[in-house]
Amino acid sequence: MHAAPPPTAAPQAEVRHLVVDEAGEGQRLDNFLLRILKGVPKTHVYRVIRSGEVRVNKGRAQADTRLALGDQLRVPPVRVAERAADSAPPAPAREFPILFEDDHLLAINKPAGVAVHGGSGVSFGVIEQLRQARPQAKFLELVHRLDRETSGILLLAKKRSALTALQDQFRARDTGKTYAALVIGAWPAKLKVIDVALHKTLDARGERHVLAVPNEHPDGRRSISLVAVAQGFAAYTLLDVTIKTGRTHQIRVHLANAGHPIVGDPKYGDFALNKQLARGEGLAGLRFERMFLHARRLAFDHPATGARVELSASLPDECTTLLGQLSEPH
Repeated sequence: MHAAPPPTAAPQAEVRHLVVDEAGEGQRLDNFLLRILKGVPKTHVYRVIRSGEVRVNKGRAQADTRLALGDQLRVPPVRVAERAADSAPPAPAREFPILFEDDHLLAINKPAGVAVHGGSGVSFGVIEQLRQARPQAKFLELVHRLDRETSGILLLAKKRSALTALQDQFRARDTGKTYAALVIGAWPAKLKVIDVALHKTLDARGERHVLAVPNEHPDGRRSISLVAVAQGFAAYTLLDVTIKTGRTHQIRVHLANAGHPIVGDPKYGDFALNKQLARGEGLAGLRFERMFLHARRLAFDHPATGARVELSASLPDECTTLLGQLSEPH
């Protein structure tokens, strides 16, 4: 394993004078600088802020200072690590099916198997690919997340004001988020509300794993899912799940904890059945190689107009094809 070459100083290190544009409006000073000064160690960024070398409108500012449109920043000379010759290439430009777009928002239909952003062993995701495809975009940020294995509606903001307004709605649970999930077995029709706390942990490999825990658990966070049967099959049930809280892996853990894991779930599912489906065994040779969880509906108030926006995304073809192969209940 070869050691990475040490970072080299930029050819010229000089004072930079920046004007806050729409992309930086409302952002904290530290986060703004971390975005602008890629390659500069975080500790150094905070050091120059504390020392007063960073000026906002000619005055000293704190790390948590909120920037306004048109603010003038003075940034002292800093060493920036140049991109190593053998570093990862930029994300490929890619557009995704658009469900809604205006000057404030972009809603896409994310395919399964694509991460929403890079990190944790993933070189790039939806956001990096969209930014490459839209170099003219001054601002583009994820409003929320979807698991890599989950398909469906993903919302992005094209203005910081839209981002903060929408994230406030998500935190206040003012959005309607409904997912289609195919689970193993016959779902009990009377089980319509799952109110089970969840606790995020790391498994033996250091990967994120979520546990259902008693509601009085000190590290548990209350999590609520509303479940309705959409269609029953002989050995499966298609559910509509509306989440009232947005915890990590919430639907996947809630359904598995109830004894009915999602078909194809690689972390909380029935691994033997997943392998059979991926090989096409028992379904007329049809291979199903993904998790059957799809964000099919999202409702929210438009951050600029206040009008209620209701988005929907039809089930992907591979999911409707699988449903067509399932037998009706006896």
